[in-house]
Amino acid sequence: MIKPMSRAERVERRRDKLRAAGLRPVQIWLPDTRSPEFPEECRRQSRLIADSETEASRAEDEAWVTASWEAARHDQG
Repeated sequence: MIKPMSRAERVERRRDKLRAAGLRPVQIWLPDTRSPEFPEECRRQSRLIADSETEASRAEDEAWVTASWEAARHDQG
C-alpha cells in the first residue's frame, strides 16, 4: 500500500513543479488591515497627501491621466 504524502511533501512537490515551470517564490509583506491602528494610519497618510497637493501637482496628475487615456485609445486602434 502506498503511504500518503505529508503536507510538507505535497508543498515541496508543488514548489518543485512551479520552479521547473520557470517560476520563483516571492514573499510580500502587507499592512495588517485588521490592526486597530490601520484606519487611523490610512487617515494620517491621506491627510499628508491632501496637504501636499498644489495646483502644479494637480495639473501634472491631470496631464498624466490625459496622456494615459490617449495612449490607451491609440493602442486599441
